[in-house]
Amino acid sequence: MPAYRSKAYVDSLSEFGEAAALPGSGGWFLRRSIAGHDLHDGMTYPILACEDWSALADDIEGWRGRLVSFATVPDPLGQYAMADLERAFPDRLVPFKHHHVADLSFPTDRIVSSHHARQVGKAFRKGVEVEAYSDPRVMLDIWLGLFDHAIEKFDIGGIRKFSRFAFERQLALPGAIMSVARQNGTPVAAHFLLVGDGVVYAHAAAASPAAYKLGAAYALYYHDLKYFADKAQWIDWGGEPGMAQEGNLSSFKAGWSTGIRQSYFCGRILDRERYAALASASGTPATSYFPAYRVGEFD
Repeated sequence: MPAYRSKAYVDSLSEFGEAAALPGSGGWFLRRSIAGHDLHDGMTYPILACEDWSALADDIEGWRGRLVSFATVPDPLGQYAMADLERAFPDRLVPFKHHHVADLSFPTDRIVSSHHARQVGKAFRKGVEVEAYSDPRVMLDIWLGLFDHAIEKFDIGGIRKFSRFAFERQLALPGAIMSVARQNGTPVAAHFLLVGDGVVYAHAAAASPAAYKLGAAYALYYHDLKYFADKAQWIDWGGEPGMAQEGNLSSFKAGWSTGIRQSYFCGRILDRERYAALASASGTPATSYFPAYRVGEFD
């Protein structure tokens, strides 16, 4: 079962809530407490994956009376019709991030831009080597050391920070793969990927300061394209942090991609009276953030 569609993945985030089922659609989400109240809401991170998207609306409706709201980003490579999302999320359905994706039916050299191909050669000439680990649990401590640099560089917090507890469980998931870039035997950067249903999801990336001078990211992305060329149909490199659609990261990911998939931010209010009261009490009743009473939680 794909990682994002498994209870085990959501259990890895149990510091923030408890795993809860969407039985008809085959998905899982995080049921979170709302601070200061005996109330809960639902969310997924980073995406929602389902087997039968046509059943999602009924699944979420089944939580009425037990959740105030539900917020999610459906898998941009999910096999849903927009009508499925419209039925499930009548309160919020807006374009979110562009996800850069690579169609692995194309030869690698046709996917990689000419600029990126030159940088790959430079990285290899500087002695960067990449190795894939199909049991990445052995790399936990190395990964955490590299990820600490990402936390500091990008000021990562909250659920996006992923604790040691979370990574221990995620690295043990079926389909977890880690690509590690080294120079002279020293790990300098890594990709943590989750694979399922023919899709490789770029779950997290980390790098030491030395990696940027070495161009280790170029070696890692190129390695991943080659490694998965005969093992999957797609790689989803993900979107940019926040709501950004353009920028350096977007241009960089475009050079490893054959196109983009639009993702959507989706929300549903299941208890309007309590939702309004919570938003009013938080001082954010007019915000476009969803849910309004959690405004700023990912800042």
